[in-house]
Amino acid sequence: MAHEPTTTSHAFNPPALPQVRKISKADLEDALAKGFSDFREKPSHVFFLGIIYPIVGLLLARLAFGYALLPILFPLVAGFALLGPLAAIGFYEISRRREQGLDTSWWQVFGLFRAKSIGAIVALGLLLMVLYVAWLSTANAIYHYYFGPKYPASFGEFFHQVFATPEGLMLILIGNAAGFLFALLIFSISVVSFPLLVDRDVSAPAAMVTSIRAVAANPLIMMGWAIFITLALIVGSLPFLLGLAIVLPVLGHASWHLYKKIVV
Repeated sequence: MAHEPTTTSHAFNPPALPQVRKISKADLEDALAKGFSDFREKPSHVFFLGIIYPIVGLLLARLAFGYALLPILFPLVAGFALLGPLAAIGFYEISRRREQGLDTSWWQVFGLFRAKSIGAIVALGLLLMVLYVAWLSTANAIYHYYFGPKYPASFGEFFHQVFATPEGLMLILIGNAAGFLFALLIFSISVVSFPLLVDRDVSAPAAMVTSIRAVAANPLIMMGWAIFITLALIVGSLPFLLGLAIVLPVLGHASWHLYKKIVV
């Protein structure tokens, strides 16, 4: 009796994604409290990491004035806040090391460059940069749609265009709507992904999917966190973005503790 040759097939099983859990307002408050605690424990890190963010922001603002890019000055600075999860990556590492009782000296942050997930961190960081440039291009295109290719000759002319004309009102409405969509996308893919990449050896796509799932599982809490971050960054931007030297480290540390509460 003849037998059919048997073949075995091995289906590809992708690595299991980290599990996410629902959190409460109390978890959010506790994460923020722990973020303040980390900041009080190692405030000297502000001078090494936190001050970079305001300096770069000021340089970007100066670039806008110097090259007649006044119409995208607001998108330039506001959109730069979208890179916050990447800018705060050093604070995640500090909080991680403190949580494990390890040395939290500032030079330990450079250990991230030896992490197995460094490639994924770089890839995700580049994606955020691409989205940032896309946001600036979109803002510029919206301005050109309402005011044409000619840039304002002075700040006074620009102020009049934006706040004293019907086109300016539409610019504000459409521009902020576009900015909200970019912010929602970037927040969803990055709020958990960067801390996850610091903590574990996972791929960039897996980290982004986990971040999106974390937001989907906790829509109201994460919306509240996003609003709090926005308000904190606005307050920290005064005066001349220097307040971010305090706001950014606290938000970075708190984001780490929020990640630990969400991702199993």
